[in-house]
Amino acid sequence: MALEKEIETYNQNLPALKAEEGKFVLIQGTQVAGTYTSYEDAVKEGYAKFGPNTPFLVKQISTIEQIQFVSRFVDPRSMTRTV
Repeated sequence: MALEKEIETYNQNLPALKAEEGKFVLIQGTQVAGTYTSYEDAVKEGYAKFGPNTPFLVKQISTIEQIQFVSRFVDPRSMTRTV
């Protein structure tokens, strides 16, 4: 899985990041590189600090994670809307 170290760093630092809830955190490896008010600002800073070839994570700080469900067993054709 990609960004395992960054996700672990996020989880380890979440108690300290709670004060910044709603902002976006920039993480590379075990380094929390900063928090930003917008996703775009965090991504721009990530490329400026780490370059285009170093992976980094930008994640919105949230004490309650949204659950995303994706199933490979869902037929996309059954999801078309009819009006």
